[in-house]
Amino acid sequence: MTANNPFLHINVEELVSKLSQEEKIRLLGAPNWWNTNKIDRLGVPSVRMSDGPNGVRGSSHFLSSPAQCIPCATRWDQLFDPELIHEVGSFLAVEAKSKSATVLLAPTCNIQRSPLGGRSFESFSEDPHLSGHLAAAYVSGLQDNGVAATIKHYVANDQEHERMAVDTILSERALREIYLMPFMIAQRMLDHGHITEFTVPIVGFNGLVMSDWYGTYSVDIALNAGLDLEMPGPPRWRQPALVNHALTSRKLLPSTLDLRAKTVLDFVQKLAKTSQMLSLATEKNVLGTIRRINKSCLKKKNVLVVGPNAQARVISGGGSAFLKPSYVITPWDGIIAAKPKDVDVKFEVGCYAHKFLPTLENLLKTPDGEAGWEARFYTHDENQQPKDEVAKFVLNDTRVKLNDFLPEGLTSSWTIKLKGTLKVDKTAPFEFGLTVAGRAKLWVNGKMTIDNWTHQRPGEFFYGQGSAEEKAVVDLKAGEPVDIYVEYDNLSPAPKGVQMQPALMRGVRLGGAEKIDPEEALKTAAKAAAEVDAVIAVVGLNHEWESEGFDRPTLSLPGRQDELIKAVAKANKNTVVVVQAGSAVSMPWADDVTGILQGWYLGNEAGNAIADVLFGKVNPSGRLPISLPKREEDIPAHLSFGSEMGKVHYREDVFVGYKYYQARKVAPLFPFGYGLSYTTFELSDLKVEGPSSHDSNLEVSASITVKNTGSLELRAFGKAADLEPGASTTVKLSFGKYGVSFWHEEDGTWRADAGEYSVLVGTSSVDLPLSASFKLKQTFSWRGL
Repeated sequence: MTANNPFLHINVEELVSKLSQEEKIRLLGAPNWWNTNKIDRLGVPSVRMSDGPNGVRGSSHFLSSPAQCIPCATRWDQLFDPELIHEVGSFLAVEAKSKSATVLLAPTCNIQRSPLGGRSFESFSEDPHLSGHLAAAYVSGLQDNGVAATIKHYVANDQEHERMAVDTILSERALREIYLMPFMIAQRMLDHGHITEFTVPIVGFNGLVMSDWYGTYSVDIALNAGLDLEMPGPPRWRQPALVNHALTSRKLLPSTLDLRAKTVLDFVQKLAKTSQMLSLATEKNVLGTIRRINKSCLKKKNVLVVGPNAQARVISGGGSAFLKPSYVITPWDGIIAAKPKDVDVKFEVGCYAHKFLPTLENLLKTPDGEAGWEARFYTHDENQQPKDEVAKFVLNDTRVKLNDFLPEGLTSSWTIKLKGTLKVDKTAPFEFGLTVAGRAKLWVNGKMTIDNWTHQRPGEFFYGQGSAEEKAVVDLKAGEPVDIYVEYDNLSPAPKGVQMQPALMRGVRLGGAEKIDPEEALKTAAKAAAEVDAVIAVVGLNHEWESEGFDRPTLSLPGRQDELIKAVAKANKNTVVVVQAGSAVSMPWADDVTGILQGWYLGNEAGNAIADVLFGKVNPSGRLPISLPKREEDIPAHLSFGSEMGKVHYREDVFVGYKYYQARKVAPLFPFGYGLSYTTFELSDLKVEGPSSHDSNLEVSASITVKNTGSLELRAFGKAADLEPGASTTVKLSFGKYGVSFWHEEDGTWRADAGEYSVLVGTSSVDLPLSASFKLKQTFSWRGL
C-alpha cells in the first residue's frame, strides 16, 4: 500500500457511511483461510494472518514455506523474564513480515488447568499472574514492531475434548480470579482504552474480536454479542442472504452492522498505517536466548544415547502450532556436535513411542529424482472417476493438508495421485501407515498394500476429522528402490445407497518405519547401558500426542518409555533423562536416575540447546511454570476434566495448580517454581514497604537480596541473572490491589478485606524461606478493572 492511499487518512466513520450494505457484510467475513476481504472501490486492503504461537507458518498448509520454530510457551515461561518474551515477540514480528502477514494468531493465554489438555504446551502457565505478564510482553513485542497479536482463546478454553460443543461451567469467582485474570493483566499493561459492551467488559478491550476457526454458530446472536469477524472464509454464517434476513426480521439492527464494520475498518487501518511507519527490522540473534534452558551437566568417556526422541525431529506440539521447520537439530545431532573429542557416543532406540508412523519426506524421491514425491491433481467425470489433470506439484512432506489450498479448475470432487521412490538403508520389515480425511489407498511396488478407502475407522488426525491409521508391513531390502503410489480423493465414504459428499477437512498422511521387536529393543538397550560410563535417555511426547484437536489420554509416557528408562537405569545408575514435552508427564522412575532435564519443545535448535547443558556449556536457570504431579490422580482437575453429557464442570474452582496442592496438602513430584542450577544461592533481607494507600490505588513493594540465582514470588516475580560466585544483587517486586483481593460473588465486586497480609518469598511454591507482613487498614471494593 502506498503512503498516498486515501484509506490511510480517511475518517473511518465517514468510510462506513460510504459502504454499501453488501460491502459491510463482506467485511465481517473472509474470502479464504487466512485473509480479510478487501474493498477495492474504497481502497480498503486485505489483512493477512498466520498461525503462531511458536513460529510463523505463512499463508498455506499445503505449500508451507520453511519457518523458524521457537520453543513452546511453557519453555519461555520457565525463565520468568518479560524482557526476553518481548524479544521473542519482536523476532516473530520480523518473521511475520517476511511472509507478508500483519496478524499473528498468538499468544495463547489460557490456563494449564490440566497437563492432559491437548494445547497445554501453547499456554504459559498454571498461574494467571505469570501468564498475564508474559502474554503482555509477547503482545507488546509483536505490536511494537507493527504486527497485530491475537490473544486467545477467550475464555476457559482449556481442553480439546468436544471443544466445538462443550458447555463450560465454573463459578464466577474462578472465572474472574483465574481464567480471565491473564487477559485482564495483559490488557491493563498494554493500556488499551475504554470498557466495551461486548461480552468482555471486565477486560477493557477496544480491538477486533474474531472467531476461532469455525467457532461461529449463529448470524444475529454472534453479531449482537460483539463478534466482529467470522473466520475462516468463505463464511458459513455471514453470507449476504443470511445477514440480510436478520436485518429484515429486525433481529439485527443496521447500527450494529455499522459498528461491526467500523471495528474491522479501524483494525485494518491501524495495520496499514503501522506498515508505512515501520521498516523490516534486522533479525536479532535469538539463537543464544532460545538455547537457555533448565538442564543438568554430563561429562563421561563412553556415553549411550537411548530413546525414541533422540533422533526424532521433535520441535513443537501439534495442530495450528505445528509448522514446517527451516531446519531441525535433533538431540542426537546436538550431542554429536557438542561432545568432547575423547567422548565416544553410541545409540540404541530402545523402543518406539510414535502415535502415528513417522512421515517419509526425508526418504522419498520423485520419478525425476527430486527430493519428495510428485502430486498430480485430477478433475472427476460424472462417475466420480479421475479425468483431466489440472496441476502438478513436488511435495517434500508426506503430511498433505489441503484445508487452505486447491488449484484452480477442479470439480467439486477430485483426485490426487502421489508418486515417489523409497530407499531404506537396512534390510528389514518396514511398516507403512496411511491416514486420511477423504479416501486413499497405498500401492507398494504396484501391489495394493493399504485400503483406507472402502471401510474406515474414525481417528484423531486432521483436527479429529480424519480416519484411523491403517497399517501394513512389507519386507524391504537395503538400497533397493521401492515404488510408492497413493491415490486420494476428497470424498468421504458413505453407507451403501447414500451419495458420498466432499470431506469438510481434506488431507492424506503417509508414514513408515522399520518394524522392530519391542522386547529385543529393550534388552539390547539395557545390555548396551551396562557397557558404558553414562546413559542419556531422550524420551517424551511429540506433536502427535500433544495437539490441538484432542487431549492426552494419560499422564504416562506413551509406548514402553517408562520400561526403557527403568531398564537402562537398572543397568547403569549414571542415567540422565531428557523429557521433551509441553507439559507434565508422570515419572515413576524419578528416584532411579541421576538427573532429569525438562526439555520442553525447543524448536529448530532443540538438539544444540540440550547438548549445551548436558556438556556443561550453559548453566540451567529456569523454574517450572507448572506443578508436576506424581500421578494422574493428583491433577487438580482429575475428576472433572473432559466433557460429560456436553458439559465440563470446573469443580476444583480457584484451586488450580499449586493452590490445589497447598490447600489439599498433596505433595507434587516437583512444585511450581522448582529448578536447579550449578551453583548455590541464598535469599535474605526481605523488606516490605506499603501499602501506599488503603483503597483501589494500593501498591505494596518488597525487596530481597539474592546471591547467585533468580527469585520469584506468588503475586510478583523478578529475575537476577549472571551473578558471579559470591556476588549478590537486590530484586524488587511489587503488586497492587489484585494481590490482596478476591471476587465477592454475592456483591458482584472485587473486594479486599482489612487485616494483616503475609508476603512470602522463595524459589518455589513449597520453598518459601522469607516472610514479612503488612496491614490493610480498611476494606474496599470495586467493579471492572
